[in-house]
Amino acid sequence: MFELPTINALKQPSNPAWVEQAIANLDIILLDHSQCERKAAGVALNLIFRYPSNAKMVRELTKIAREELEHFELVNQWLEHRNIAMRPLAPPPYGAGLKAQIRPKEPDRFLDSLLISGLIEARSHERLGLLATHCPEPELAKFYRSLMASEARHYGVYWVMADTYFDRDISMRRLDELAVVESGLLATLHPEPRIHS
Repeated sequence: MFELPTINALKQPSNPAWVEQAIANLDIILLDHSQCERKAAGVALNLIFRYPSNAKMVRELTKIAREELEHFELVNQWLEHRNIAMRPLAPPPYGAGLKAQIRPKEPDRFLDSLLISGLIEARSHERLGLLATHCPEPELAKFYRSLMASEARHYGVYWVMADTYFDRDISMRRLDELAVVESGLLATLHPEPRIHS
């Protein structure tokens, strides 16, 4: 049996009802997954543009942006294979709810952006693991499993960056606060499944 790691920063595991909803709507999940990978690349690039003098962060997030775009391309190949046309999906409240937690003044904005990006990647890692474990289509399950290591690396990079630029006590306390909000946003199942719903 494929064992899912425990991600300590996440306050609550995903609701088992999400797994059922996702497995019953794999085409929608793939479509949303494509959009998530594109957005993740954009988040990394936005941080590079906003904080270009943080050389270590720029180096690490350049790698992440490149990898997210590679994943975007891979998911799009699955969409083509299944004859799923690209189209926008209404977003669940998750992303906007987390973005609303970002404090506007620096350096708080920088810290919150890193920590929230890490939380999103951690949840992605967990959700892709659930899809890999429960997906009834072996090839698609294998695909999701293949993405898990990079998702884990991505959330690790964001948290290492927070640790690099901020005092650990401050960043851990803020991560704890944001993780409570993150889990709360997933407490109610969205009517239509998303990777983060």
